This record gives sequence, structure tokens and C-alpha cells, in this order.
Amino acid sequence: MNSTRQIISMVVAIMLTVAFTSCMKWEYGTMEEFRVSESGLFICNEGNFQYGNASLTYYDPETGDVQNEVFYRANAMKLGDVAQSMVIRDGVGWIVVNNSHVVFAIDISTFREVGRITNLSSPRYIHFVSDTKAYVTQIWDNRIFIVNPKTFEITGHIVCPNMTMEAGSTEQMVQYGDYLFVNCWSYQNRILKIDTRSDSIVAELTVGIQPTSLALDCNGKLWTVTDGGFAGSPYGYEAPALYRIDAESFTVEKHFSFKLGNDPSELQISSDGRTLYWINDDIWAMDVTAERVPVRPVIESRGTKYYGLTVSPTNGDIYVADAIDYQQQGAVYRYTAEGELVDEFYVGIIPGAFCWK
Repeated sequence: MNSTRQIISMVVAIMLTVAFTSCMKWEYGTMEEFRVSESGLFICNEGNFQYGNASLTYYDPETGDVQNEVFYRANAMKLGDVAQSMVIRDGVGWIVVNNSHVVFAIDISTFREVGRITNLSSPRYIHFVSDTKAYVTQIWDNRIFIVNPKTFEITGHIVCPNMTMEAGSTEQMVQYGDYLFVNCWSYQNRILKIDTRSDSIVAELTVGIQPTSLALDCNGKLWTVTDGGFAGSPYGYEAPALYRIDAESFTVEKHFSFKLGNDPSELQISSDGRTLYWINDDIWAMDVTAERVPVRPVIESRGTKYYGLTVSPTNGDIYVADAIDYQQQGAVYRYTAEGELVDEFYVGIIPGAFCWK
């Protein structure tokens, strides 16, 4: 969720009417059979906006095997336009495809489609509350969609206050007990608190300009990082910051400031909830109990703009997505927790999101 994504979002706003009234032209091919490892990593490659060239990659960390375009190859159908995010629940992978207004459900071993949720406006992320209820956040829409994953139907909406088509988005979701926290990114500065029992917003918390991502640590602390907007933004421009929020009281406990012009994004948490990671040109890591941000990165930039980040839940390896020039195939670099390069491989166009199987 860096400055490049800010520019992309502005283009989305201008072209929204066209996007809503158009349909994705699915390109059909020949179906392949897949049987892959029990554990692995999915990479969502966004593709170029309105080009319909989003794709899905599967990587086996044990063998180093890379399979690109697995959705297309398994289903004989293109994934669509802008693959935003993916989550897995009970052997089913849910792929959110933003500008195709759809969430695909696939078998995570064969990559075959098992269902889809359609008629979404501009989906960003999906979060499961139960087997029969999930939330889907949107950009350029003041509603969070409520869906039934069993029937693939939209069952309702949560209307978010003080949000318009031109200014507002709901993004990532983190659950703490019965409550769900959602960051409002585009031209916003809020974290929303939703009671999942009543599907209602019960509180909101003001942070810095444009919180990009969320993480929950082992101590019940909610973390978010803001990008501060951009020069000339009508919403304002300020130094970005990292915030620590107590999830129980929903209050800011501490914030760490960055320099004006920095662009922190892609906040991640280790599997034990004790270490934060984020992109700010380089890759940074910080213990959740630290009193100040680190002065040296764990991985230095390769002179490019890192675009995605994840940490292995099994061994702590760090995976970094590089969009290169946003036109050609992107790359993924795999490092140890100490920052030593282990592997690198090419994926699809604009790799942005990871999902562990």
C-alpha cells in the first residue's frame, strides 16, 4: 500500500464508472490436472489495472518448485482484473479480485474453482467470522459486504460513517474476541471496531493519515502503520507513523514516527506474534516490546521498490515481492530471518499479496 498504490487508486477513482458498467471478458484455455505439496505459498499477482492479466502462483519452499498461472491452467479461465488478496479456510482458498468484482473459491490442492461470490463493488479483503459468515471490505464504497461462504451469497452490508465514493476505503481486518478491527486507508485516518454479533460499528479510533495495514501481536496489541498521504493530497500530508493500540480498551498506547517522505507499508507479524515486519524502502523487523524503531534494516533494498511481504509461519523465512517496473514479470526473494538470500524466482505481473497453505 505504497505511493504507487496511491496513484493506482486515484486512477481507479477516475475510471470507476467505466469499471462498474463493464464485464470481465474471460479468456478460456485447456484445463490441467494439479496435485501439489501439503504446504506451500500462494502469490497473488495483481496484474495491470483493466488489462485482466492477474494471476496466481504457487511455490513449494521444500523443493523450490514454482508454478505460475495455476488458476488459469487449472480452470481454463483467466483470474481477472487485479488480484488483491487471498485467505485459506478449511482447505478452500478465497481469492479477492478487485476490479472484476468477484471472490473466487478454489480447492488449494487442485486449484479448481469450487464457487464464487459475485456482484461485489470493489472487494479488497475477506475475513471469516464463522463457517456461514464472512466480511468483504471495499474501496470506493462505504459498505462492508456480509456474505455467506456456504451459499456464496451476499446477505447484508455494514454501512461505514463519514465515507464517500471519492474518499474512503475499508481494508484489512483483524479479530479480537467478538470484535473486528478494520483500517480505513484511502483519504481516511480511522480504525473501525465492529461487533461481529450484531454486524455493527461500535467505535472508531483516529490515527495518522492513511493507515495501510493491521496486525495483532501476542500481547493483545493491535498495530497499524500509516503512509502519511502524499504531497499535494487534498486530505493532507504528514510524516507516517507506526501505532500500537490496546485491543481491549481500543486506545493508542504508543506511536513511532518516521521521516516525512518515508513510505512504510505491508505490516506483518511473526507466527508467535512477537516480531513486527514492514517495508520502508528496506525490510525492517522490530520486537513488539521495543521502545524505539530499529536503526538498521534486516534486509536492504535492491535499488527497487519492494511491493509485498510475508514471513513463513514454520521457519521465519522472509519473502519479499518486487514489482520491478510494473509491466514485466515480478520477482520474489526469499531470505532467512537473519537476512541471508535463500532463493529468488519470477512470478506474475505485480506480485502484491501472499497466502500460506
